[in-house]
Amino acid sequence: MKASSIKSELESYASTVNEFLLRSLEGKPKELYQASSHLIRTGGKRLRPFMVIKSCEMLGGTVKRALPAAAAVELVHNFTLVHDDIMDNDEMRHGTETVHRYYGLPLAILAGDILFSKSFQLITFNGKKVGIPESDITNMVAQLSRACTEICEGQATDIGFASSTKFPGVQQYIDMIEKKTAALFEVSCALGALSAPSHITRDIENLSSFGRNIGIAFQLVDDLIGVVGDPKLTGKAAGNDIREGKKTYPILLALNSTKGEKRDKILKVFGAKDKASSSDIKEAVRIISDVGIDQDVRNEARKYMNDAIKAIEGYGDSDAKRSLQFSADFVVGRSL
Repeated sequence: MKASSIKSELESYASTVNEFLLRSLEGKPKELYQASSHLIRTGGKRLRPFMVIKSCEMLGGTVKRALPAAAAVELVHNFTLVHDDIMDNDEMRHGTETVHRYYGLPLAILAGDILFSKSFQLITFNGKKVGIPESDITNMVAQLSRACTEICEGQATDIGFASSTKFPGVQQYIDMIEKKTAALFEVSCALGALSAPSHITRDIENLSSFGRNIGIAFQLVDDLIGVVGDPKLTGKAAGNDIREGKKTYPILLALNSTKGEKRDKILKVFGAKDKASSSDIKEAVRIISDVGIDQDVRNEARKYMNDAIKAIEGYGDSDAKRSLQFSADFVVGRSL
């Protein structure tokens, strides 16, 4: 399957998920629900819901059974985006004003809270409506609450990295993104398994492993895009994460791989924000590229991708399994 094919499939399922999400976010006060759906209405790949659905289908389930859980993980994802933007004081996200910028801080906080609480409502109420047994719903709630806890722990760890004058070790960083980013991918696949009419504990474990590894690979590539990504594709200036002083995986590798003048040039612009000239940022990006960090990050992401694919290789061939495999390849091969 080509990249264009997996993109087309993602778009097809995204449309179904979006309709369900927007129906779920109707209520009063109207402005609160408008704020909660603000980022959802801007679109997106809906990769996490896609993984819920395909995990369910691989075990013999249907889109109908998977949809409540698929929507739930997307609500949690948007909850994290709303609150992340508040913490970072960001004004724009994907070309759209952030929720707190558009609706004000108090309503944005409540919008995030609504997204969080609604995710559990979808699993319990809507899950029951599509025939998911009570015992599986209980397990789904436990899995999602655990993931939400890990996301918060990961975010707090990342905040600690940012406020420290020291750089974290590479493994410390991996441990952080395993919680902050990969936990939601992991639970997406676990909820997909639990949505299927027939599953065993081993299925949940295998698909959780798939999701966790894909989540780490996703963040590593995302970090790479933040350093050497094409501004025409990312919508951000080249070397944005260097300018903003984000202690991400490729930057940690670059600092470990350089010394002397080259390392000093990276550190000179790291976190300098508006004080750093475009030429100095470009020079730092060039140094990072010259020492092979691009390929190192891609290779590390592929290791996690391969571990993900191994986790589901024991299942029979099916369209759903192939979609999961191709989505893994898509995550790692995203354009810079």
